[in-house]
Amino acid sequence: MGANGAPITEAVKDTIYRACMLLDEEKWDGFLDLCDQDFKYAIKAYSPEISRDMTYFSGSRAELATMCEMLPKHNTDHSSLKRHAVVYAVDIEGNGGDASSVTSVVVYQNMLDGINSHIDAGENRLFLIGKYIDKFRVDQQTAIFVEREVRLDTRSLSKGSHFIV
Repeated sequence: MGANGAPITEAVKDTIYRACMLLDEEKWDGFLDLCDQDFKYAIKAYSPEISRDMTYFSGSRAELATMCEMLPKHNTDHSSLKRHAVVYAVDIEGNGGDASSVTSVVVYQNMLDGINSHIDAGENRLFLIGKYIDKFRVDQQTAIFVEREVRLDTRSLSKGSHFIV
C-alpha cells in the first residue's frame, strides 16, 4: 500500500470504530446509516462437533432494519454491551473503490439483571470474542459497509441477546 492507500485505510478504520460506538449506544439507525442499501450482514461460527458453519443470522439491510424496529418489543436482557475492536488489516482493491478489512472484536456485558440481580448487577462479563470481516465501498475519503460477517469464536450466546453484534 502506497501513500494513496493511507486516506482509504483511515476512512475504513473510522467507519469500523464509529460503528462500534453507535452499536454500544444502541443507535441502530446510526449504524445502518453507515451501510450501503445493498448491505449484507451475517453472524456465523464454526462448530467442530458437526464440522460445519452455524449461521445465527443472515440478512439484508432491510431485514436488519426491520429487526432493529422490533428490538423494543422483544423480551431482552437489558444489560449493555461494549465493544473493544482492533483493526488488524485493511486491503484496498484495485483503484481504491473497494476495500476489505479484518477486525478483532471482544464484547463485554455490563450486567443489569442477571440470575441474582442484587448480586450480579454492575458486574462485567465477557460476552463474546470474534472477528468482523468487512467489505466497503470507498468514495474519496468515506467508507460505507457493503458486507459484514461477524465470525464468532464464542458459540454460546446468552438468552435474550437480540442486539447487533
